[in-house]
Amino acid sequence: MNYKIAICDDSESDREKIAGMVRRWAEASGNNVFMSVFPSSESFLFQYAEDKNYDILLLDVEMRELSGIDLAKSVRAERGRAEIVFITSHFEFIAEGYEVDALHYLVKPVAEQKLFEVLDRAAERLAVEPPSVVVNCDGGTVKLLEADILYIESFAHYIEIHTRTDVYRLKESITAFGERLSSDFFRAHRSYIVNLKAVERISRTGVTLTGGAEIPLARGKYDDVNRAFIERN
Repeated sequence: MNYKIAICDDSESDREKIAGMVRRWAEASGNNVFMSVFPSSESFLFQYAEDKNYDILLLDVEMRELSGIDLAKSVRAERGRAEIVFITSHFEFIAEGYEVDALHYLVKPVAEQKLFEVLDRAAERLAVEPPSVVVNCDGGTVKLLEADILYIESFAHYIEIHTRTDVYRLKESITAFGERLSSDFFRAHRSYIVNLKAVERISRTGVTLTGGAEIPLARGKYDDVNRAFIERN
C-alpha cells in the first residue's frame, strides 16, 4: 500500500529519529511511504492548505507557538480524516486527544517497536476507510469522503462538487466523474448526480437533499431513483 505520512516536530534530532523509524517500518512491512517533515505546526498547515491528501500524521504535542493538539484540531475542522498519532514527553495532554479522534500517544523517547505497532494499526484503520474520491482543483489535491458529497452539477466545461461544507470546481465531465463514484450515487438528470444517502424526499420532478438543495429529476427517472434509493438505504 501507499501511505503519505507527515512528521511535525520542532526538534530536528527527533524529526530525524522518527523519520528513520518510519522508513524502516515501510521496508519491513512492504509499504510505500511518501514522507514529509515539518519543523512547526505553521509550516505544516501552510502545506496542508495546498494538499490535504495525508494518511498519517505524527505530531509532537509541545511545539512553540501552535501545539500539535491545536494543529490536529485545525485538520479535523477541515474534515481531514488522517490517522493522528501524538508524540509527547508528558501525559497530561492525553484527554485532549479524544477530541480529535487520535489513534495513539507515544512517549519520548519513542521505542521503534511501539511505533511499528501503531503504524500497523493506522494502516489497518486506513484499509477500511469509507469510500472517497481524490480531486485536483485550485492547484491542489483534495480527498473527499463520498459521505460528505451531496451532489455534483455539470456546466459547460467543468463540474461543481457540492459537499456539506464546501463547493469544489474542477475541469472534468460529469460522466467521467460519475464513473469514479460508488453505487451510492445516482444520475438524476443529465446535469446532476445525487448522493442517495443524502436524499430526504423524491417527487416526480425533483429530489430534495439534506440541507434543502432541490435537484431536478429527468423525465422517466422517478421509478429508477426510487428503486435505487430503497436499495442503498
